[in-house]
Amino acid sequence: MPEAMSAESVAEVSEEERGRVFASLASAFSADPLMRWFFPEAEEFFKAATGEFYDAFGGGAIQLGTAFRTAKFEGAALWYPPGEGPDEERLVTAMATTVRPEIHEDAMGVMEGMEKYHPKEPCWYLAVLGVDNGYQSRGHGAQLMKHALARIDDLGATASLESSNPLNISLYKRHGFEEMGSIQSGSSPTIVPMLREARV
Repeated sequence: MPEAMSAESVAEVSEEERGRVFASLASAFSADPLMRWFFPEAEEFFKAATGEFYDAFGGGAIQLGTAFRTAKFEGAALWYPPGEGPDEERLVTAMATTVRPEIHEDAMGVMEGMEKYHPKEPCWYLAVLGVDNGYQSRGHGAQLMKHALARIDDLGATASLESSNPLNISLYKRHGFEEMGSIQSGSSPTIVPMLREARV
């Protein structure tokens, strides 16, 4: 296998690497149904994906030391440990100022639906996992997933996520996640919340 697939090639994201990681994630989500519903214009999408919107949603994981990236920044995964999560106040503000006004109500409905499915018990939350478009289908997403889940399994913890792209559901299922239902609000695309029970 290529060197990039070795376990040692996954590293914790440092604060200095924040911009580089967000650039990779912007590429990863450039065709994501939910993100392009939020931001159909390319210019607005890339501003949001590398700026306040995405930072409010996943950036806190970098500060917590629970964000991981592959060796050459082909992909990254932003996890929140139990008791932590996206900065909801920042996220709502960012949505109000960047998302097109005609979908504000539907967008808030999406956020409320996501909150409804978040487990009540302590749980690790995968806010974002993405691989740069130029490196997809090479195993980087699986590599990132295995790295984090090994730690989570050592702790005997559950994990949850929302899949905003139907193409990713099979990856998550291969790693033990199961569908919990679906989230859809007004004109929004469908999002699938998923849960992985603790391995004991």
